[in-house]
Amino acid sequence: MTAFFNSAETPWDDLGDGVTRKIVGHTDQLMVVHVRFEKGAIGAPHAHEFHDQIGYVAEGSFEAEINGEKRIVKKGDAYIAPRTFMHGAVALEEGSVLVDCFSPPREDFLS
Repeated sequence: MTAFFNSAETPWDDLGDGVTRKIVGHTDQLMVVHVRFEKGAIGAPHAHEFHDQIGYVAEGSFEAEINGEKRIVKKGDAYIAPRTFMHGAVALEEGSVLVDCFSPPREDFLS
């Protein structure tokens, strides 16, 4: 891992179903990831046993659901999903991007 992230030099990893991802960086305690969605693409509802997550909307908008509560989040907004909270999102615009922050880092993203 380097001390700087250059988005233009980092390719998107295709996760399928209209979702792509770039890992910005990580330390032993924190990970930041860009996640891009096509319009209508779904981040399926799920919960993390060990990871707290904050999702910041960098582009576009989403219908986010946290523990059964749905809200529209737009560029500049965020959602907080502490460990064990069910959460998911649906992209409402083409090219919507989340900046996801995880603590601790998602080891499954690195393998």
